[in-house]
Order: sequence, then C-alpha cells, then structure tokens
Amino acid sequence: QVQLVESGGGLVQPGGSLRLSCAASGSIFSIYVMAWYRLAPGKQRELVAVILSGGTTIYQDSVKGRFTISRDNAKNTVYLQMNSLKPEDTAVYYCNARLATMAPGSGSWGQGTQVTVSS
Repeated sequence: QVQLVESGGGLVQPGGSLRLSCAASGSIFSIYVMAWYRLAPGKQRELVAVILSGGTTIYQDSVKGRFTISRDNAKNTVYLQMNSLKPEDTAVYYCNARLATMAPGSGSWGQGTQVTVSS
C-alpha cells in the first residue's frame, strides 16, 4: 500500500499556470502507475493524465498540449504541470497510484488539492 499527499493547488487567473505535486511513501514507487484525476462540482470524476512505470504518458483530450505529467522516482513524486489554465479546469485534483495489474481507478488515493481558475 502506498500513501499519497498532494500539494500545489490554489487560485489562478485564466491563462496562468500551476504545478501539482504528489509525494508517495510506503512502497516501491517506481513500479506504480501514477495518475491525476479531477472532480468538479456537478460532474463525474475524470482521468486527467497517466504516467506508466516506464514513463509513457496518456492525457485526456481537453488537456493535451497544456498539461504535462512527470515523475521523479528518486523523490517518490509525481507532478502535473498545468499551463494555459481555463475556468473549466477548476476542480479538486486527486493523485492515484496503482499497480499495472489493477483496474484503472483502483489503488491508493490522496486527499485532493483544490484548483480554482478564475479572474
């Protein structure tokens, strides 16, 4: 089991940038599939980006070209660099860790960090 703690959320104006971090502890971080999800009011949870243990990345269409997911296995941390933010990116962002043999959306979750994009 891995424990996850997110940080880096906040209030930003449209067009601005934020970098979210997710620090993991309790297991061998490098073998985990790491992902960022978000939950906006009145909407279902959605997958934002995934990074596999080998470094392959996958993005939701709405964030392609604006968001970048990365991982630093030496620091047991996954990041989400968010640029050109839009009001529709407003949500609570959650970090997720799972083994490759587990179903997407299963595994361990962080407590979430609020991102608000507003002028």
